[in-house]
Amino acid sequence: MFFSVSMSLDGFIAPEGRMGDPDWTAQWMELQQWILPLRFLRENLKFGEGGEEGRDNDIVRETFERTGASVMGKRMFDLGEQAWPEEAPFHTPVFVVTHEKRDPWERPGGTTFHFVNDGIETALEQAREAAGDRDVRIAGGGATILEYVNAGLIDEFTIALSPVLFGSGIRLFEGVDAGRVALEPVRAEPTQRVTHLTYAVRER
Repeated sequence: MFFSVSMSLDGFIAPEGRMGDPDWTAQWMELQQWILPLRFLRENLKFGEGGEEGRDNDIVRETFERTGASVMGKRMFDLGEQAWPEEAPFHTPVFVVTHEKRDPWERPGGTTFHFVNDGIETALEQAREAAGDRDVRIAGGGATILEYVNAGLIDEFTIALSPVLFGSGIRLFEGVDAGRVALEPVRAEPTQRVTHLTYAVRER
C-alpha cells in the first residue's frame, strides 16, 4: 500500500483555510502547478486533447496504472463530491473511511465509492481484495494518510516536492509516530518543476 502527494518545501500538503476560498485556491494551484498541464491529467479529467508529456506525465500515469483501488477519508470525499466531474477521476473502487452509513455510490467510468464504518484496517482489507494484483493507494487527506502511517500499514510513498512555501496549512507528518517509522530512500528524481522523492517504510 502506498500514497503519493504534492508537498510544499516547508512540509504542507494543503494551504490554510477552506477549499474554494480565493487565497486557498491560489495556493493550491501553485502547489499543483507541476501536474495541471500534463497530458495524462487532461485525458483523465476529460479536459480534451493536448497537454505536456515528459517524465512528470510518465510518473502520474505510472501511479494511476499501478492503483487497483483507493482509500480516502470522509473529509476528502466530501470536498471531492462537490469538485469532481461526473466521471470521477479514480476509475477503480474507492473505499471511504467514515462513520456515515451509505449505500455504494457508482459513478460513470468505473469509479464506485464504498463507505466503510469500522475503521482503517477494514477499509484496507476491502481495498486489497478489490485491487487484485495491483496496489492500494491512500488518496488522502492528510489525517487519513497519517493514520495509516502510524498503524504501520504503509509500504511506500512518493512526495512531489514543489518549490513553494506556505508557512501554514496541513502538514503531512504532523503527529507522526516517529519512534516506530523508519524510512529507506528508494529514489530521488528531479524534473523541471518538482522533485519526486520515493521512500520505503520500515518499522523502526
